[in-house]
Amino acid sequence: MDRKKNIFQRKSIGFITFVLISNIIIAEDIIHSINEHKHNFEDVALEIWEFAELGYQEIKSSNRLAESLENQGFKIEKGVAGIPTAFIAEFNNGGPVIGILGEFDALPGLAQTNSPFKEVINNSTGAGHACGHHLFGAASAWAAVAVKEWLVKNNIKGTIRFYGTPAEEGGSGKVYMVREGLFKDVDVVLHWHPDDNNSANSRTSNANKSARFTFNGISAHAAGSPEQGRSALDGVEAMNHMVNMMREHIPQESRIHYVITKGGLAPNVVPDIAEVYYYVRHPKMTVVDELFLRVANAASGAAMGTDTNMSYEVMHGNFSLLPNDTIQKIVHKNLESFGGITYDEIENKYANEIYKTFIKPDNEIGSQENIRPFRTSHGYGSTDVGDVSWNVPTAGLRTATWVPGTAAHSWQAVASGGTSIGLKGAELAAKVLAKSAVEIFSDQTIIEQAKKEQRIRVGENFNYKPLLGDRNPPLDYRKVN
Repeated sequence: MDRKKNIFQRKSIGFITFVLISNIIIAEDIIHSINEHKHNFEDVALEIWEFAELGYQEIKSSNRLAESLENQGFKIEKGVAGIPTAFIAEFNNGGPVIGILGEFDALPGLAQTNSPFKEVINNSTGAGHACGHHLFGAASAWAAVAVKEWLVKNNIKGTIRFYGTPAEEGGSGKVYMVREGLFKDVDVVLHWHPDDNNSANSRTSNANKSARFTFNGISAHAAGSPEQGRSALDGVEAMNHMVNMMREHIPQESRIHYVITKGGLAPNVVPDIAEVYYYVRHPKMTVVDELFLRVANAASGAAMGTDTNMSYEVMHGNFSLLPNDTIQKIVHKNLESFGGITYDEIENKYANEIYKTFIKPDNEIGSQENIRPFRTSHGYGSTDVGDVSWNVPTAGLRTATWVPGTAAHSWQAVASGGTSIGLKGAELAAKVLAKSAVEIFSDQTIIEQAKKEQRIRVGENFNYKPLLGDRNPPLDYRKVN
């Protein structure tokens, strides 16, 4: 009996040793590829940071990413899903298909240098990468190249596919790509996002739906003949007032926010056109639809009460993120294996300067060196990755591309993202994405487990129907009238 036990123990130790050695070799291969392409993809990231192109207008950014992958042997398909800046880059070696997502759109009104002080730059777009999508796109492409090289070196059957996904910020680029069936043959999807910390949680998010509500009235002299006018701005303000009263009577997890995008040009002219842009969010897609209908009803009532006409256009809609712990735990394990980010003397000086500009920061400098423990969490923002995750097993991570304490969508995020601090976070993301993909290709039972979990989570009666309906991509949603 003892002899059999000893043989079993020796076999177990041998297997564990084999697995450990294999993981070390895989990590070394990944690090070698990442280092080999380091300067190239860091340049790509900083070029896209300089382009700072808005959603569906990212022509230079999209082309630069596609070019970087084509140069590495990927087959490129541009203009997919009816979107000029959306593309797919694929290295097909048969076998399972792993997709890696890459974003590259900037945010309006946040043009900023990489100075640790607020220093608006007069660039051609007036935009800035305040969500770090220049790093997102470049690091994801970087990872895809490393995976491709591993597949070739080891003669492994597997297809790595990079999705160039535009207009995440309010444009729902990925939703149109999902709706077009571009993810139907994908087995697993990986993604990441810039942040001020390193984590790979089993993360959910809010679903959301947005629309522009346009009121049309009658212009007139506001002093000489006001009785002949009907103010479109009154319609907008009445709608906003009613929606704000509605907040008392909605689920507390909800979020509703708006901006007035048109309100008239002169006080002495009754505005004949006004527009307000609304976002409606909640963790459940069905509740988002219900709340949106109530907002639309408020708009109709406002138009009736102000004797104006109202119409609205749904701009975008995203599902909530659906976690998949099978692959999420692999991503977290690999993030832990690579560890956090260390600043050098110059980076520490920069970080301390920018830290002074924060109001009640929730992280301290030094926390970027740590990896947060694995847990289930909920984010109150929204992403079009959500629609992907309800159709394909999906997992992601966040890395510290910003100084700890930085808020997303801020000038500080733009600034950090244009420095070596941002590039270090991107490199960490590329390593984790690549190693996770390689691990899945190496043990394809992971794919079956992930798909089984996916089926359980979505439920047997799930039928995907986009929140944005059957509208065409709003290619001009960021254009200024």
